[in-house]
Amino acid sequence: MAAFPYTIVGFDLDGTLLDTSHDLGVALNHALALAGRPPVPLAETTRHIGGGAAQMLRSALMQSGGVDEEAFDGLQARLVEFYAQNIAHHTAFFPGGEAMLDALDARGVKIAIATNKKESLAVRLFEEMGILHRFACVIGGDTLGRERAKPKPDMLHEMVRRCGGGLAAFVGDTTFDIGAARAAELPVVAVRFGFNDVPAHELGADAVIDHFDELVPALERLATLERTA
Repeated sequence: MAAFPYTIVGFDLDGTLLDTSHDLGVALNHALALAGRPPVPLAETTRHIGGGAAQMLRSALMQSGGVDEEAFDGLQARLVEFYAQNIAHHTAFFPGGEAMLDALDARGVKIAIATNKKESLAVRLFEEMGILHRFACVIGGDTLGRERAKPKPDMLHEMVRRCGGGLAAFVGDTTFDIGAARAAELPVVAVRFGFNDVPAHELGADAVIDHFDELVPALERLATLERTA
């Protein structure tokens, strides 16, 4: 097996590595019910996901009449509390996800997570799924402070630092992810099967994949292009 070009491959969590939409949707609707708002159909939850719980809740509230700023922080806390207690009932890898992680492991890659989800929630989810050991580091949207979350580059710089440095690439599904990777000057792959806030081919990623079977070859091609550029 030829040497793999990247030492570190980082992933967004929601909508990239894992399909969390059902569990997030149930938690979102719990909060909306507390606010006397109509539920969001679970099939439409993905349009609100991307920037963390606050962004998701604010987006759903705006759709159904606006945000009561005085009540917002308390409502968000209730959402997060409910989600933490019901975090892994339906969440699963996107197709090919586990095999893809195995393929990266076999190549000696350090696998990292950089998500706008709270770090404690990401860790809890991975623990409940029994996969926390697969990641060299888990960086959440609050790890460095919310003002430094994606699309700013800080989380990805910290990801590389915690993994000991080396060539890194990132994988995501939204403008938050691609924006952060661009700002951090990392090559980035977008997944078409994620919670894309704009069509995947319009995100501005270096490559777009339809299935995780395509990720390792896509990263190898990107590295070749970088060397010949």
